[in-house]
Amino acid sequence: MTAAPTLTDPSTAALARPEAPLTLDTAPPRTLGIRDQFALWANLGVSLIGFTSAATVLGAPGAELSFTAAVTAIVVGTVIGTAMLGVAAVIGARTGAPAMAVLRGLFGTRLSYVPTVLNIAQCIGWGVYELTVIAMGAQTVSGTEGWRWLFVVLAGALTTVLTIWPLGSIAVLRKYVAAAVGVAMVYFTVQLGRQGFPDPGAGNWTGFLHATDAIIAVSISFVPLAADYTRHSRTPGASFWGTFSGYTVAQVWCYVLGLIALLQSEGDPSKIFSSFTGVAAGWAFLLVLVLRETDQSFANVYSTAMSIHNLFPKVDRRLLTGGIGVLTTALALQIHEFSDSYYAFLGLIGSVFVPLLAVLAVDYFFGAGRRGWNLEQDAPARWLMLLPWVLGFATYQFLAPTAIAGWWTDFWTNAQSAVHFTPQEWSSASLFSFLVPALVTWALTLVRKES
Repeated sequence: MTAAPTLTDPSTAALARPEAPLTLDTAPPRTLGIRDQFALWANLGVSLIGFTSAATVLGAPGAELSFTAAVTAIVVGTVIGTAMLGVAAVIGARTGAPAMAVLRGLFGTRLSYVPTVLNIAQCIGWGVYELTVIAMGAQTVSGTEGWRWLFVVLAGALTTVLTIWPLGSIAVLRKYVAAAVGVAMVYFTVQLGRQGFPDPGAGNWTGFLHATDAIIAVSISFVPLAADYTRHSRTPGASFWGTFSGYTVAQVWCYVLGLIALLQSEGDPSKIFSSFTGVAAGWAFLLVLVLRETDQSFANVYSTAMSIHNLFPKVDRRLLTGGIGVLTTALALQIHEFSDSYYAFLGLIGSVFVPLLAVLAVDYFFGAGRRGWNLEQDAPARWLMLLPWVLGFATYQFLAPTAIAGWWTDFWTNAQSAVHFTPQEWSSASLFSFLVPALVTWALTLVRKES
């Protein structure tokens, strides 16, 4: 009997197999070209959340950035963050492994369960949030306050179907959805742009780096998901350029359009969608964007299943995605509002993955990864690699404590006071929490070479 191809031997995958493997120990088909990946990441770069999140770039009322400064922050932050995302995409394409299974090589199998559990919590949380946002968008388009449960159930059902046939869903995104989204974005850009908008922060660049940091964090949020899709890339180059170009173009466009709508809505994020529905036939084009939002929930549900596969590699992927789809739908039906602590919890988990990417990239390209990582079920623990990751996480929280609880914030602010440090305009949590663990990991690779 011929042995099944191993996880670390993706070259044996046949293009004749059109769908993603059902278990972790089966090599993935390499069916995605640069156009497929451009379309996937372009769709993921446009989101209803992105439109409303333009408020985090503009700044607080009375201290707004100028429109020029805000757009520059969007471009710079997206390019930096998406370049990091592209690195994670390349590693997925080279190894043929899902994102959390890649971490077996970095930490060893058992230690990789730590970030895996965190990613599961993050993906489920964002999946629930996306279904809620879709329902809210559908209510706006329909002009009804009721039927929320129906919109949640329909969105959850569509999300689950997409995850059963992930590669087929990506093909549909490329052929049909990307074009429809492009038309809707062009229409709204023309309609909103011709109306003009105020520039309350004209000439102000104070807060530029803070806004840039916020955009970097948004771009990096897909880092722990990237390899789940780029493992199917035909080449590493296609994975990088498809991811980088698709996500960069889409996110910049999405945030700039959201910024224009926000300025036309007197800086009130809750009124942004009124700007969209206020133009001729705006409801129809907004409906396209609402329906398209399911690719966000698709990504979260499918990546939750891929993360669970790292824990239970023999379980059928379809059972996992089906069960997770039902779970996120049930939770979305129960959760009508999201508290500040909920957002803070998701932000805390997100801050885990910025330094993790730094450790991952340096060790893969300059350390043990150059000799070939062990991605099998028996991969031994590499305890030392936890050190730069923890230092990076501590750096992030030291510079920008996540407000999950009073005691947590007090701990980090007291640490700042103890060393007489006050966060400055230049103290980017994302960049420094990437730089510190990258340097520490690089130093560890040098020590290991000499020993």
